[in-house]
Amino acid sequence: MADSLRDLLDQRTAFGRMARVHVLMTAGDTLLTVSLAGSLFFSISPQAAKGKVVLYLVLTMAPFAVVAPLLGPVVDRSRGARRATVALSALGRAVTCALMAGALRSLLLFPEAFTMLVLSKVYLVTKGALVPQYAYGAPARRTSGDPGGDPGGGGGAGDAASAEPDRLAVANAHLGLLASLAGFAAALPAVAVLKLLGGAWVLRVDVVVFAVALVAALRLPRPAPEPEAAAAPASAERATTGPLALLAGPGVHPEVTLGLSAMSVLRGLVGFLTFLLAFSLRRLHAATWWYGFVLAASVAGALVGVLLVPRLRRVLTEPQMLAGSIWLVAVCAAAAGAIGGLLTQAALAFVVGLSAAAAKPAFDALVQRYVPTAAQGHAFARFETRLQLVWVVGALLPVVSAMPLGAGDVVIASVAGVSGLSYLTGRRAVRERLAVSR
Repeated sequence: MADSLRDLLDQRTAFGRMARVHVLMTAGDTLLTVSLAGSLFFSISPQAAKGKVVLYLVLTMAPFAVVAPLLGPVVDRSRGARRATVALSALGRAVTCALMAGALRSLLLFPEAFTMLVLSKVYLVTKGALVPQYAYGAPARRTSGDPGGDPGGGGGAGDAASAEPDRLAVANAHLGLLASLAGFAAALPAVAVLKLLGGAWVLRVDVVVFAVALVAALRLPRPAPEPEAAAAPASAERATTGPLALLAGPGVHPEVTLGLSAMSVLRGLVGFLTFLLAFSLRRLHAATWWYGFVLAASVAGALVGVLLVPRLRRVLTEPQMLAGSIWLVAVCAAAAGAIGGLLTQAALAFVVGLSAAAAKPAFDALVQRYVPTAAQGHAFARFETRLQLVWVVGALLPVVSAMPLGAGDVVIASVAGVSGLSYLTGRRAVRERLAVSR
């Protein structure tokens, strides 16, 4: 694996430079999470925790109200704007972390934390639009002041043709794998600093991490001008109409719209299961280590999911990966409801984490393939907003309504099963409509 990681982070390639930025940004997010881990959720009663959790869920949704309408047009203005947006996100997060380090006991912490969430979403949206132009196949062009790079100043990193459509899901999965490993690697020293020196010092370390991310972002290759002919496949011009268009927006390719519906269900079920387990374990007075065990199962599932994507993509298309993820959740949730027990719930958390992690690179690849490059920033902003919204809705259900674990498993199995049938039916209808139109 060491050789594979070295290949992914090879700074002679455009993707390697993008991967380094992603690793640093993820590590910075992990440090921020640890620094704010003094949440009162586990130290107060479940009833008192509900209000704080609802406030947190609303807070996670709010940044998208800023990002979606404002960021898309800025990012889509030019391909170079995306590179600049990543650098500005890193700079803004470094400055905000420095301010937060002195405001952990102040009310200023809340607007500063909100700013961090907004900047995090800015990077998330921009990263999705950057992958096709930095994906495999293009050497890193020399940037101003950059002593490295391709000595010959080889092909531009932005060659859309260099990123074969079949490789997009793999590229997204590799970034997900690196993010998972970076999160693990950053969490341990962050916890150690938290215990020894306190949350303020974790934030000060985070300033350094985001400063390094800024330097890495400035070394991203300058994208080559996009050929006028470079656009989505011809079939992508067929707009989606009907109820599904309300989900993704008019004019979106039906594969993207259906993929968004499937990914939304998976994301909503992740939020639902996360808070179902959190509150159920508290009501059952489960030992503290159960929380860690279930969380570890979910994280391990996500890591396995991104590791499986390159292998799955060799035999399955992206839509088949989405459908398989939904059906896997449906079957395992039904089995968990029938068997019962905390170990079974941990296994279900593993499966849901695996399915969502495997499906996301596939969905991102559909967007990167069927949405024209010039509109991808706006598209990712819209889609990530909807995915975050359904995560919040899914998370709110077990928060506002005390639900036994068995009943929650039935809900998960039912929603995933109906969604799986709907997705298969929708794809069959799309194929028939496209066949008739030809």
